[in-house]
Amino acid sequence: MSQNVNLFDAQISGPVPLDSVAIRLHPTLDHVVVAKRPLQPGTVLQDNGSSLTLAQFIPDGHKIAVKAVAKGEAVRRYGQIIGFATEAIAPGDHVHTHNLAVQDFARDYEFSSDVPTVDYVPEDQRRTFMGYRRPDGRIGTRNYIGIISTVNCSAHTVREIAHYFTEEKLAMYPNVDGVIALAHLSGCAMQIGGADYVILQRTLAGMAHHANIGAYLIVGLGCESNQIADLVANYGLEHGLKNAPPPSLTIQGEGGIRKTVVAGIEAVEELLPLVNQAQRTPQPVSELMVALQCGGSDSWSGVTANPLVGVAADEIVRQGGTVVLAETPEIYGAEHMMTRRAVNREVGEKLVSLVHWWEDYTERLNIEIDNNPSVGNKLGGLTTIYEKSLGAVAKGGSTPLTGVYHYSEPVTVRGFTFMDSPGYDPVAVTGQVAGGCNLVLFTTGRGSAFGFKPAPSIKIATNSQMYHHMEDDMDVNAGKIMEGVPMDDVRDELLDLMVAVASGQPSKSEAQDVGESEFNPWNLGGIL
Repeated sequence: MSQNVNLFDAQISGPVPLDSVAIRLHPTLDHVVVAKRPLQPGTVLQDNGSSLTLAQFIPDGHKIAVKAVAKGEAVRRYGQIIGFATEAIAPGDHVHTHNLAVQDFARDYEFSSDVPTVDYVPEDQRRTFMGYRRPDGRIGTRNYIGIISTVNCSAHTVREIAHYFTEEKLAMYPNVDGVIALAHLSGCAMQIGGADYVILQRTLAGMAHHANIGAYLIVGLGCESNQIADLVANYGLEHGLKNAPPPSLTIQGEGGIRKTVVAGIEAVEELLPLVNQAQRTPQPVSELMVALQCGGSDSWSGVTANPLVGVAADEIVRQGGTVVLAETPEIYGAEHMMTRRAVNREVGEKLVSLVHWWEDYTERLNIEIDNNPSVGNKLGGLTTIYEKSLGAVAKGGSTPLTGVYHYSEPVTVRGFTFMDSPGYDPVAVTGQVAGGCNLVLFTTGRGSAFGFKPAPSIKIATNSQMYHHMEDDMDVNAGKIMEGVPMDDVRDELLDLMVAVASGQPSKSEAQDVGESEFNPWNLGGIL
């Protein structure tokens, strides 16, 4: 006989209904279900009149075969291919790295074959938040002064300048959220005009132009490849605050680090009263550009937190706003689900071209895209990059794919968009924010303690156990969805929080002053 199951019991005795201890994501196509709790070998699961016996211990979040799979046959979760059996798999077997691997398979891209319609909210009914309207019409969710290094040689100096301005020193400037250092590891020993040079300059310019940056100071060493004058000329930084040339310093020009720090502090002290003049005013949610990110993913990411972000992203699009998905290696094997909703073939083909670039790139470096799932991802139940990608693309919701961008390019179309980037979270978010994102949604199953300045990051836990264990770092508990709370209720909670944070309420990472060190422009590796 079946019995009611307490998911926190140490052991289960007797047969139990499969759906009480596991989740099946596609009712007919899936070969696997996902365990909601640890299950001991020998446990008997009843499933639609039949039963299966677990052959091995199944950790929480890991996969159980419910259908026989022959060696070499595709295995499906979400109704999609997550890998291929490396040996015969029987019902009740644990399905993981020991018997599941990737191999190439054909994807039918069906460009623009299933472009959804969007039920846009009328402009006079859209939600609002309290944001900073800049002279060019862009809207900020924060009001920072950025100290930008052109080269790693000035990284220490920009940090010294920024960190001088403590909370106490900024008390008389209530409309300034802080002074932040945008330091990095690059800027020299690179081909001038080469790919790394272009990416770095585009990223730094994107931060200087960012709606959350009220003013900036550029600091270099003086002899680096990435010259201040070239950065200013190449990316339209000729005019800073009040149409004056942006302030800039070089360590060699000022006579050393100490003198540059003093000069930098003086420059910021002149900027502070001007930046403080900015005031928050009501702005439509259509002015939000939201970076969609995940890190420290687990098997529940594609079940709770990522779909939650997806429905929130859909609502931002309905409100006329923009959402930006990234991490090209983490859509690999699932990109065909995005090309079908591309607004036109050109957008879809641009996405596929990025995927092919990554195939060539990893082959040149003698690495595999399937190396992407981390140790923690696998401990959390994810096995292959295909499986991880299928969960990751859920963050993009269900609206049309309106644009595809290279790393740190300005995002100029509204709706659901995609930006090329690595799967490494700080690098990916740096590109998204440089492209214009003024808010970040970041899902995590293992417990990523991520933050990012100048764009506030809202962290969403995939499971309740981790949420409560790391409650000081997690803003939203998507694990409630597993416990029966309707997805729409948690979506509304998340949307309310997004509006509050965009209006100035600190996120959990901001409350701990996390986010300056995470600025990390993509370096392709062309160091000379």
